[in-house]
Amino acid sequence: MAARRIGMPAFTLIELLVVVAIIGALIAILLPSLQIARAASRTSVCASNLRQLGVGATTYANANGGALIPGRPGRYADNTRNVYYVGNGYHWRPRWYVTLGAEAGFFAFNQPSPESAQDNIKLIDGSRVFLCPETPERVNNRNSPYGYNYQFLGNTRFLGGQEAHGFIRPPVKVERLRAADTLMAADALGTAAGRPESARTEYRDDGVSELTAVGNHAWSLDPPRLTATSDFCDDGNRAPQNRSAPDARHAEKTNSLFVDGHVKLSTLVWLGYVLNPDGSFATDGPQASNRQFSGSGNDDDPPPIQ
Repeated sequence: MAARRIGMPAFTLIELLVVVAIIGALIAILLPSLQIARAASRTSVCASNLRQLGVGATTYANANGGALIPGRPGRYADNTRNVYYVGNGYHWRPRWYVTLGAEAGFFAFNQPSPESAQDNIKLIDGSRVFLCPETPERVNNRNSPYGYNYQFLGNTRFLGGQEAHGFIRPPVKVERLRAADTLMAADALGTAAGRPESARTEYRDDGVSELTAVGNHAWSLDPPRLTATSDFCDDGNRAPQNRSAPDARHAEKTNSLFVDGHVKLSTLVWLGYVLNPDGSFATDGPQASNRQFSGSGNDDDPPPIQ
């Protein structure tokens, strides 16, 4: 048996506690920096996702005479007209981001469904390009993380709700737009945007329509300034309190994709939105402006629904 060493220095309890305290202090100092770095990384991934969606939208436009994707096809009386090929199968009235798959080669669903009963409960289980890493729980087809500037770029709901009257806004051709100044899509909050922050409820991935829920009907993005004759994102509940708006989920800013393909980390004010003191988004006001949405660079009214 080895002889016990005599006179070896040892840590006292106080010294050990000092070392532990120093390590704890270093962790406390570094942890916020690590959290900020991780958040910045998620913001970058989100921006990359939107850029890829922009590439897909350009590919779609090139294959469709220069016209951009509609927000969602209108609901025709002839049910055979409500099912579309989305690249890896057929799907019921695909929303804008699902339609990208037909031309771009990345798909929102592993197995699209032509059944209307699957519409609101379908989950995004295909490419992760359609998901924002800051809100990984937002995977529902209806309550998706990115919203589309449907009112100005392609609102194929029917005028007056009548199929014979045509579309509210047929898909616009890229050549008619100031592409670098026209927002296409952004992080979206859905119908909760019209509510005070204190009245908003949790996200639902089951597709149930809960107008107060964060992310409800978020695939459609309303412009900053709405009018009495304009559309609202949830066509079954057209009302100011049910408006949609961007979600400033990245350090109080939102990633915004423009028609020319560039992505900008934007403030809500820069995009033209006005927030009320309670956190709800106003539908009008002196500072509200649709310049970043209209396609003309002007503060145009959204197309009327009648």
